[in-house]
Amino acid sequence: MAELVLALDVADREAALRLLDRIPGVGWVKLGSVLFTRTGPALIAELKARGHQIFLDLKWHDIPNTVQGAVAQAREVGVDMVTVHALGGAAMIAAAKAAAGDRVQVVAVTVLTSHSTAELASLLGRPTATPADEVLRLARLARQAGADGVVSSPLETALLRADLGPGALLVTPGIRSPTDPKGDQTRTATAAEAARAGSTHLVVGRPVLQAADPAAAWAGLVESIR
Repeated sequence: MAELVLALDVADREAALRLLDRIPGVGWVKLGSVLFTRTGPALIAELKARGHQIFLDLKWHDIPNTVQGAVAQAREVGVDMVTVHALGGAAMIAAAKAAAGDRVQVVAVTVLTSHSTAELASLLGRPTATPADEVLRLARLARQAGADGVVSSPLETALLRADLGPGALLVTPGIRSPTDPKGDQTRTATAAEAARAGSTHLVVGRPVLQAADPAAAWAGLVESIR
């Protein structure tokens, strides 16, 4: 069964812990740039002490030496999974995995779920570029460089699973039910659809954080992927 990852996209430590206190049974949690900038690694230690697995989603994209150092620090503070941008290149991804060793999973971000086909083509300067083609190209590069898996929208999951085989981690944001507002996400699917397509980790934030009853929303997601 795919792992559900609760995105702690909240303002501070107190809000994060209050949210987790309201939702029993959460294993994986995601710390992104907003919360980590506010709390630093102290919150990671606190979450580890509570039994959570930590997905540190800072999407590093820098020279290999800098990214290697960042991943080494993440390993030392107990992080379980980190993100790098596949566009950083093979040398950077290999450096990240060398620092991670067997203790940290490295997943490479391919194309952000907020990018539409038209926007991606404009960004790349290639009118024929599509998200699926670019995701697959970058995913292959990342895996060949040693990444444990990739991050992409749920719309590319089946394509990636067929191409990369059963061993790749496929981390999937952009999880929305048909009635959820999409917000700034353009390529979305339900948790059940992503899980059936082969996702290993489903990252869910706003559909839970903005729910009137976050615990009930989380329970519904858990049930949907069983």
